[in-house]
Amino acid sequence: MTLDEATQTLAQAGVGNPRSEARLLLAHAMGIPREQTLTALPAPEQGTKFAEMIVRRAGREPFAYITGRKEFWSLAFAVGPGVLVPRPDTETLIEEALRLVPDRNAPLKIADLGTGSGAILIAALQEFPNATGIGFESSPDAFRWARANAERLMPKRVEIKLAEWDTATGPFDLVFSNPPYIPSGEIESLAPEVSQFEPRAALDGGPDGLAAYRALAELLPGLLKPGGHALLEIGLGQGNAVESLFPSLEIIRVAPDLSGIPRCLTFRKP
Repeated sequence: MTLDEATQTLAQAGVGNPRSEARLLLAHAMGIPREQTLTALPAPEQGTKFAEMIVRRAGREPFAYITGRKEFWSLAFAVGPGVLVPRPDTETLIEEALRLVPDRNAPLKIADLGTGSGAILIAALQEFPNATGIGFESSPDAFRWARANAERLMPKRVEIKLAEWDTATGPFDLVFSNPPYIPSGEIESLAPEVSQFEPRAALDGGPDGLAAYRALAELLPGLLKPGGHALLEIGLGQGNAVESLFPSLEIIRVAPDLSGIPRCLTFRKP
């Protein structure tokens, strides 16, 4: 399969930026930089691998599942079926943590509820070298990805537990969570990469998208140290509704992502 044929195949499948994606997949198949894909010729086995990846991508399988990697906070996380692909917007939570805790050497205790790939927790621990963290994940598939990432990227300061959120015991200085927040009825309208491939449990927030936040509202006051902070990712237009669920915590601010959409809601325990 030539690069032009791959581009046409992806375009016909409705993949955005088909030429760019085709070149990136060819680079991955050949193990070369993207810049070399216009002149380099793949070996037969590389060409076969490339064609197989194009077929998968044309079926709208997430690009990150095909390559097995997704960058988050300049770290390469292993991802695949069964785990949510980390999004750039979620980096807002790390930015807010750095704003809240200017002392990078603080010996923080950090928790991540629903850690998924472990991206948020591991990125935070990279920024706070004296911190330790625990990630809680109830999905066995996502747990395996998180554990593998922790062992490779942060082997000594992070623990990944296959456990429900309510098994967490604090107190913690920082608690992160990117919970499922898509209303159940809206999931099928999402891009096929999301609705057909990513784990529904990581997306489905119940009829109004707020089910996970109600659970967090029960847990967070008991998990945070006095003066500790919780940083929660929220969906479009959910800020006021989520704020109202946490009457015992002080609202610090709602931070926007790179698109200007309110994305991180920060609370403080008095």
